[in-house]
Amino acid sequence: MRKYNARRMSDQCIMTTTALLIIDMQNDFVGPDAPLRVSGADEILGSVRAVLDDFRSKDLPVIHILRIHRPGGSDVEHFRREIFAKIPFAVAGTRGAQVIPSLTPLPGEHILAKTRMSGFIGTDLDLLLRSLGVERIVVVGIQTPNCIRTTVFDAMAYGYDTLLISDATAAATPEIHQANIRDMAAIGVSILTTEECRQRI
Repeated sequence: MRKYNARRMSDQCIMTTTALLIIDMQNDFVGPDAPLRVSGADEILGSVRAVLDDFRSKDLPVIHILRIHRPGGSDVEHFRREIFAKIPFAVAGTRGAQVIPSLTPLPGEHILAKTRMSGFIGTDLDLLLRSLGVERIVVVGIQTPNCIRTTVFDAMAYGYDTLLISDATAAATPEIHQANIRDMAAIGVSILTTEECRQRI
């Protein structure tokens, strides 16, 4: 369901209220050759793509949120610096930091870089969403207990109606995934399947 606000007199831009956030679906984390592969990521690719295709067909905002670090790792969390020293990940300008090919952003889709788990910390995500007239977000990607959970909790704190797609998000194990799904549901996040999402958006 789409909601339209008044057109701007200058450019007649239609303001929408629902945006898709695709989190960390990058070459360093997804795929059999990914150096820091997230278990379960490959299994959700079909669902993530289905949700993305639905948003594209309805001309709704899509935001690809990516972890991006400086080459030396100076902006990596302190507890991940040892890992980064051995396997530099999501380094700006590298293939590993790019969106996986099957989800390559189209012209007009937004790409937002972050250095922390939450897509809201140290970024202009809130400003971007409000500028687009967004009141409701749909969240997909990896991984559930970290970047998904922190982004979702912050979205709720900022007052966004937040929908999480359970079969388009993944963690290291199904048990970790489900435990975090329960926690997010407990704070008022709507937990939907891909098909339920397509029926509601």
